Amino acid sequence: MNLWRGHFCPRTAGEDRPFGVAAVAVVFLLAAGYLAAVGLAMLAKPGLISMAAGADLLGGLETAGPYMFLLMAAVGTAIALGLWRRQNWARRAAILLAMIGIVLLIPAVSSAVIDFNFPRLARNGFGLMVRVLIVFYLYQLPVREFFA
Repeated sequence: MNLWRGHFCPRTAGEDRPFGVAAVAVVFLLAAGYLAAVGLAMLAKPGLISMAAGADLLGGLETAGPYMFLLMAAVGTAIALGLWRRQNWARRAAILLAMIGIVLLIPAVSSAVIDFNFPRLARNGFGLMVRVLIVFYLYQLPVREFFA
């Protein structure tokens, strides 16, 4: 019995998709939905929502305006669907985006520690942990075999 697969890749009844892959796809789909909603709201009524609403997910690209929100929403949706359909390019793209997010969040976490700003530390620290878990999980051998 492979205990590794049981703990990190539990199977659902009658399906061979690991639960973690579905969870990562849902995370990307939720982020894409949020970015699409904010981008569409910004287009429908300019000034209603600040561009800073996408700062945690876009890492500086939010200054390009609502079309960047919609573009990144489309990219996130494509990755989520690719993960759901067992396409290896989507696994690699998810790893790459999560790694970029890790690099972009390190200064924010460091700044929050130095400033003793615990709400910002919790928010950015949680985002950092989620991204690290995504990278760690998608690099595991059973998950790589699932996409092979």
